[in-house]
Amino acid sequence: MPTLLFGLLLFRVPALLGLDAFSSSLRLSLLVLISVGTCMVPSLLIYYLFRSGYVKSLHLNTLADRRLPYFLTALIYTITAYFFTFQMQGVSALAPEIGILIGSIAVSILLVGVISLTWQISAHGVGIGGVVGVISSLMLKFSLTDLFVPLLILVILAGFVASARLKLNAHTPAQIGAGLALGISVGLLTVFWLI
Repeated sequence: MPTLLFGLLLFRVPALLGLDAFSSSLRLSLLVLISVGTCMVPSLLIYYLFRSGYVKSLHLNTLADRRLPYFLTALIYTITAYFFTFQMQGVSALAPEIGILIGSIAVSILLVGVISLTWQISAHGVGIGGVVGVISSLMLKFSLTDLFVPLLILVILAGFVASARLKLNAHTPAQIGAGLALGISVGLLTVFWLI
């Protein structure tokens, strides 16, 4: 989901991040770095946890399987946010929003981990809800009509994700609704308070 979010921001509204002067290839390089830190490394970590026996299934179906991967993923996202905020000073000076948004995603994942200590909230719902929350709040705060069609597509995609989770019996409607609500809330609060 972070790759989708930043793909939209970097290529649909790069001026919002102050990166409109950057070439497309440089923005693509940033997107690849974001994808490595927020998708590839966590995926490899979860695969490692599965292969080493720390989790029983790559689907993370049980509460016991979900805890360690989510806490470690939140740590990876925090490190990625730190990297974009403090180590890439050229980027962070122009676009501090990148580090802020990745940090807010780390908070979302940490909250999923904490909630998963006792209840199985939909992490898929949190992810797509977060993207919807960020895009809709950016549209409202900055009057960005360029994001209307992507937001419409994201809302439809959120419906598909929720339906798929229900069809697979992976979650109850309450777990999906809570996930969507958490993701949207964190996204909205991040944009309105920090960006």
